[in-house]
Amino acid sequence: MAATGSRDDDFTAFVLARSARLVHFARVLCGDAGLAEDLVQTALEKAYLRWDRIEMADPFAYVRQAVVNQHLSWVRRRPWRERPTGDAAELDLLLEAEVDPSGGVHRRVAVGAALAALSRRERAVVVLRYLEDLTERETAAVLGVAIGTVKSANARALDKLRAAPELSAVGERA
Repeated sequence: MAATGSRDDDFTAFVLARSARLVHFARVLCGDAGLAEDLVQTALEKAYLRWDRIEMADPFAYVRQAVVNQHLSWVRRRPWRERPTGDAAELDLLLEAEVDPSGGVHRRVAVGAALAALSRRERAVVVLRYLEDLTERETAAVLGVAIGTVKSANARALDKLRAAPELSAVGERA
């Protein structure tokens, strides 16, 4: 990102342009909208403090890395923290009323439930590989692990996702 204005202007432009993608990434990573916003906010706070040093590099990659690090850090420090359970009650209400405002709601809920069943590392690998479209090498660099760890975590995650009853039930509905 070229320095065209002041530090605050450049940072504000970055946040306006990329925050929606970062929040989406964080939501898929952690499975909770509120926590995703907190993760992105914390990552952006850290990025702002270092903005003069990172803006010439790839600021999106830097902030995405900060989101992943923050997510893993919060999980390690707070094992007692509340865990997201999904919006099953809302889905049940929609099904009872026979109202489906979005044809993809069942699929999103099923994918969210299947991702929630993965370990933190497996979920991070799947999100980085398939949502962010990173290579195995790039994913390993973001997570700070060996490529073999990414490959094995990805294989385990895909096996779990293929066997997930939530996803097979969605396939039967379609």
